[in-house]
Amino acid sequence: WLLELENVQWDSIRTQCERALAEYPTIARPTWTLHWPAQVVLVVSQIFWTQDVQAALAGGGTRGLQAYTDACTQQMQHIVLMVRGDLSKLERKTLSALVVIDVHARDTTQAMCKAGVSDAKDFEWVSQLRYYWEAAWKDGQACREGELTCVARIVNARVLYGYEYLGNSSRLVITPLTDRCYRTMSSALDLLYGGAPEGPAGTGKTETVKDLSKAAAIQCVVFNCSDGLDYKAMGKFFKGLAGCGSWCCFDEFNRINIEVLSVIAQQILTINNGKKLGLDKFHFEGTFMKLNPNANPFITMNPGYAGRAELPDNLKALFRPCAMMVPDYALIGEIRLYSFGFENARSNAQKLVRVLQLCSEQLSSQKHYDYGMRAVNSILVACGNLRQAVGDDPLWDEAKIVLRSVMDVNLPKFTVENLPLFHGITSDHFPGVELP
Repeated sequence: WLLELENVQWDSIRTQCERALAEYPTIARPTWTLHWPAQVVLVVSQIFWTQDVQAALAGGGTRGLQAYTDACTQQMQHIVLMVRGDLSKLERKTLSALVVIDVHARDTTQAMCKAGVSDAKDFEWVSQLRYYWEAAWKDGQACREGELTCVARIVNARVLYGYEYLGNSSRLVITPLTDRCYRTMSSALDLLYGGAPEGPAGTGKTETVKDLSKAAAIQCVVFNCSDGLDYKAMGKFFKGLAGCGSWCCFDEFNRINIEVLSVIAQQILTINNGKKLGLDKFHFEGTFMKLNPNANPFITMNPGYAGRAELPDNLKALFRPCAMMVPDYALIGEIRLYSFGFENARSNAQKLVRVLQLCSEQLSSQKHYDYGMRAVNSILVACGNLRQAVGDDPLWDEAKIVLRSVMDVNLPKFTVENLPLFHGITSDHFPGVELP
């Protein structure tokens, strides 16, 4: 009964996508976005973006792409205007996620114009995450006769869209770093490897894996590892993953004891061999069970912390590593502010990041001070909430909203001697802004 339910859920989302695809060309895009569920709106608009870019390149090369970039900018501005309007909470959330995807689409087409891309086979275009509505092939056979499905492609890898119900959730801002991580992870998936983003805290390792799972509509379970895990607990975990075809992101994977890690390598290898042979049932840890080929482990690691093991070689061989650096905070801030309906998003995001940067350089260092991605995120969320609360009140312009949010999030944690310095920094960056 539960398996029936699962299948009906996948079919329902696929049917919704098919109907939304049919309606998209017939009505205005802003109206269309309010007719369908969030997940369907995002995937269908990306399918049409891919089609339009291919058509622009085929029709007029770089010149055709330039004309399409202007259309992209207009589309995005229409949606930003809608976010400011009178919407329900769900509709606003849908459009916020759509703006994040739209801004990336516009930035990508602009970058391709600058690079002089004139052909759909150019690497600048092929290296983007592209969505197609086409027949899915497996071993030279169409998976379901005559049925089209959504396929995500990046470079020469492809990931079949999973039609997992994800609800109405926000999307990660896509920076050049995220793009690079997507390329590595998708090609790893295509070659039946796991993905292993590694780097310092706050660089978006876990979030990127979670967002890639949203992009492919596959459920992703995040699990925080500790040294208390033994091979039996992990065996149970892998049984569940192999049976239901979810992804799992094992956070801080190198905290697990080294002797347990060697057994885990054996367990993952058993699943991978089953997938390579195309089995739908296999023997695993003493159980004969079903195998869903979508199942895939990801691991994240913070290198160089105390109490962390180096991975054994037989485990390293099963994952493709990807180094993560500190992302571009100003770019992330700008796109998030757009998605909240801000017009002057770029300069406000830059001011916000400069304030935090100067605070980290000039204020005394305390254990609880944090000026990283998590701090930027708290301020951005506060900006969005305040923007919605004040509406079109003439007393509140955008600079005031941003300054108020910076104050609200940071003031409570500063020590007394740091307050005058902080007020000095904010008054330099927001000159003449008086908070009501």
